[in-house]
Order: sequence, then C-alpha cells, then structure tokens
Amino acid sequence: MEFGIQIEPQFGFNFDDVLGIANVAVEFGFSTLWFSDHFMLNADATKEVLLDPWLLMTALVRENKKIKVGSLVFCNNYRPPALHAKMGATLDHLSEGRFEFGIGAGWKKLEYAAYGYEYPKDMTRIGQLAEAIQIIRGIWTTEKFTFKGTHYQTNELVSFPKPMQKPYPPIWVGTMYGRDHMLRLIAEHGDGINVAWSFSPEACIDIFQRLDTHCKELGRDPTEIRRSVGFWTRFFETDDEMETAILETAKKRGIPEEKYRERVGNSLWGTSEIFIERLKAYQKLDVSHAILMLPHGKELQQLKLIGDRVLGYL
Repeated sequence: MEFGIQIEPQFGFNFDDVLGIANVAVEFGFSTLWFSDHFMLNADATKEVLLDPWLLMTALVRENKKIKVGSLVFCNNYRPPALHAKMGATLDHLSEGRFEFGIGAGWKKLEYAAYGYEYPKDMTRIGQLAEAIQIIRGIWTTEKFTFKGTHYQTNELVSFPKPMQKPYPPIWVGTMYGRDHMLRLIAEHGDGINVAWSFSPEACIDIFQRLDTHCKELGRDPTEIRRSVGFWTRFFETDDEMETAILETAKKRGIPEEKYRERVGNSLWGTSEIFIERLKAYQKLDVSHAILMLPHGKELQQLKLIGDRVLGYL
C-alpha cells in the first residue's frame, strides 16, 4: 500500500507550505501529494490564497525530485479533454514519470456559476467524463487521434510528446458516492477508482463488489482496476486526547455528539493502534493507495507522527 497526502489549495497554501509538506512526506515514507481542483472555497473567500493545482504540481516536481504528484481530482468540465491530455503529458515529462492523473465529473456548482461554466445535469456530466477519458487516453497513445462523440470531437489531433510513463499515466476516476452509473463508467474506462472521504471498510466492500460485477459484465478483469481510498485523518497520541477532540469539535460545529462520532468512525481518526487496525482492513480489500487529508495547518506534525508510529508497522 502506498500512502499519500491530500492538498486542498482552496484552504490556503503558498508554495513554501506545499514544498515543506512534500519534503517531510518523502522523509517519513509517503509517496505522493494529491491536489484537488478548485477555483474558490466559497462565495466569501475573498482573502484566501488559492494557487492553481497544475502550476503547483509543476513547480513542486522541479524542486523535489522524489515526490509523486496526482490530481484528486481534476474537474472534467474546467478544461477540454485535449487540453487535459496535453497538460498531463507535459507534467509527466517534467516530473520524469511521477504523475498520477485523476479526473471526475465535477460537482461544485458555485464554481461553475462564478466562472461562467455551464453546469449540465448529472448524467450529462458523466457522459462527458466517459468521452473525455477516451480522448485523453487516445491522445496519449495514438499518433493522430480522431474522436466523434456526443459531447466532444477531435480530428487527426497531433500531440507530442507522449507521456513518459508507458503506456500512459494511470487514469484514476473519483467518486464521492459510489453510485452504479459511476462504477460502470470506471469499469469501462478507468485504470483506478478513488472513493473519498468517509467510507468504512464495509462500505468499500460493497462498492468494490459492485465495481467487479460491472467489470465482469463488460468482459474486463476487475484486478486491472487499482483501488484507492481517501480519508479525513487525524492522529492522536492517546485515547483521552481523541475523546476531548471529539467532544470539543462536535460542540464547536453544532453537531450532535453521536452523529459526529459516527462521522469520525468512518474516517481515519485515532491512535496508532486504531490506524494500523483500520489500514490493515483496507489492505485486505486490495486498496493500493491510502490518501490522507490532514488537519490544515498541522500537516507537518501529523506527517511525522503517522510516519513514525504507523507506516513502519504495515
């Protein structure tokens, strides 16, 4: 199992923040920094510094020569598929093959409206995503690529260089709900699935079994699809420390204690014993990538604790 860290540029990171996290992550056994793709946190975030994930990743791989970078996930509608393919191939070369390409159908309607993008219906966005993946893969693997779809077309498109990774960087498809229409899309077009951010092992079993069923219906070997899970994460040195955090946070957010305990129970909160037990349960499900979203502003402290007290025991 590989371990990665989720970076949310919308929370406010400057480049030195990201570089510092990457340097410590590599030192303590993490392989990848993953970046979300957003333009704004909310309608009132007028003072938040939000750097573009593509440019952040590009700068990062030139400064840190070991960390891998990935998108969790790029919004398909924010850029034409051919542009995603060009940018992805470029970053794969600049990183010397340390790029993981994640993409999704998009969901943050606020951003679409603010930036003037049309927000199609759910099934339309999913149809667009299916075509986009075919185009991106086709551009990465074909000398001249032509595609005539319902939503997108290309005509003898030429794009060089091809990615450094062969045959191409893994195409991860993200789903926040694990619904069947997305699982079938992944079974047909994806190289990997990411579910995030609050899925218990039991919930993942259900999702992965349904994904396997779709694969078999399509004549595809389910083992071809890599599995990753993203977690809201918080490491505690003692049970008492965790108990205090649960009570204080539930009160601060105005959430009933039992409801908040349920939310925490489906996340990756706890001491080293809880972390190791939970992560071993996901390993048994053939999850190849565990991606941790750490408390903003406490990433370095949490990275060191998890690296020291968890990663070496898995």
